[in-house]
Amino acid sequence: MKPTLVILAGGMGSRYGGLKQLDGVGPNGETIIDYSIFDSIRAGFKKIVFVVRETTVDDFKVQISDRLAARVDAGGVNASADAGAASAASARGPVEIEFVYQSVEPSLPDVGVAARRKPWGTGHAVLVTQDVVTDPFAVINADDYYGLSAFKLMHECLTQRVSPVHYAMVGFELGNTLSTNGSVSRAICEVDDSQRLLSIVERTRIIAKENRIVDQSASPPVALSQHDQVSMNFWGFHPSFFPALEKSFNAFAVANKANPEAEFYIPLVVDELIQNGTAAVEVLESREQWHGLTYAEDRAGIQQALAKMTDEGLYPSPLWKA
Repeated sequence: MKPTLVILAGGMGSRYGGLKQLDGVGPNGETIIDYSIFDSIRAGFKKIVFVVRETTVDDFKVQISDRLAARVDAGGVNASADAGAASAASARGPVEIEFVYQSVEPSLPDVGVAARRKPWGTGHAVLVTQDVVTDPFAVINADDYYGLSAFKLMHECLTQRVSPVHYAMVGFELGNTLSTNGSVSRAICEVDDSQRLLSIVERTRIIAKENRIVDQSASPPVALSQHDQVSMNFWGFHPSFFPALEKSFNAFAVANKANPEAEFYIPLVVDELIQNGTAAVEVLESREQWHGLTYAEDRAGIQQALAKMTDEGLYPSPLWKA
């Protein structure tokens, strides 16, 4: 078994104003993807699948995969090992990298080619990987920093507990995932005492305002707690997830073929499976502080955070050995 990491990098960065997935935010110009790959390798992942748009694949290869390939030493990623206990000495071993494309206007059964302004969303992005993902796999966003502990939690679950009826999700406290520069979309989770996901609801305009956290997309606005568990799209699935995902997406596409803004989110199909008893989802609780790029103004904050973690020895500098 080769646990796989699927990185969703097909977004268009409309609120950020550019291809934020490749923005250099580390002390030596590293991207958030670099840190995710680095941490995933340390946690034990051996295969990485990028979901990108065909028009951007060359950019990703130049900035990410080709650069990593140039640092392969004796069959493994060779990173600087001068960062003490957090060194990348463990970040070695053969790593397979593949790319798949998420089209903005794919041809779909019973729909044909629908006029679209942006891709069909995260659920469709996962679906397009089904021909190259054959082992238990994790899914992450390209523009979110999750931290090493989150990757360790997920890898352990993928290798020991994930099955056709048992999935996983890394849960974060809502208060650790907000941006000070505007509203964010988060999937709010209801979790029982045994850390099983009971329900999940996507809320699309969450903002901290006057010491309160509210979802402004609801009418009236819904008050939320900083301790609410949320999904940051760090999922763990068995390959048997794909048929259910495909069925749900096809139905969604038919229902929304005339809506160029409709997006098919992962939580939609996960919640369907939970409610009909098809699968259970284990919530792996993370205390990590979220860092990410929703708005251009978020850039300075994550730069400071990554510089601080590097100074504290959590990451080597540069991240990848030349």
